[in-house]
Formats: sequence, structure tokens, C-alpha cells
Amino acid sequence: MWLQILVTLFVVIILFKLFKQRQADKLSLSSFFAWFILWLIVLVVFWQPNTASYLANFLGIGRGADLIIYLSVIVIFYLLFKIFVRLNKIDKEITKIVREDAIKNVKKN
Repeated sequence: MWLQILVTLFVVIILFKLFKQRQADKLSLSSFFAWFILWLIVLVVFWQPNTASYLANFLGIGRGADLIIYLSVIVIFYLLFKIFVRLNKIDKEITKIVREDAIKNVKKN
């Protein structure tokens, strides 16, 4: 029971921060909805653990905990992929800026 209350408070704080980031336009609408739904699912699973077991059985997975682990791994790999792509983009942009700056400095001298 205490863990459920603690997780609920944690999720409420995260949802509040999500809303603030969305209002400040620091988060796209699609990202906002994705994170919002993810945290709502966390709440549902903590308050109704049988939901995960029911869904796992429906999908042919033995236990609800296994389903949660599989989905968590998929989400983590997806987020790692997005971070990797963004880092490559930033790296290319930095390289372009440094090259342009170097060319400008050579032309000045």
C-alpha cells in the first residue's frame, strides 16, 4: 500500500512537470502524449496489477511481470536509438560549424 502511494505521488509530480514542459513549449505534443500515456499505464499497473497479467495472457506471455519487462526493454532500446540519432545529428552540426568558423578565420588572416 505504501509503495502504491509513493509511486502515485512520484507519477503525479512527473505528470505535473510534463504539463509544465508542454506549456513552455519544450516538449512536442506527440512526446507529451507518449509520456503521459506511459505514466498513466504505470499508475494502472501499480493499482491494478491483474491488468498486466490479463494483457500478458491475452498476448500469450506467461506473467504480467514478464510483459512489463519486455515492454520496458523495447522502450529503453527505442529511446537509446533516438538519443543515438540525435547525438549524430548534433555531431554533424558541430562539425559543420567548426569547419565554417575555421574557413572564416583562414580568410581573415
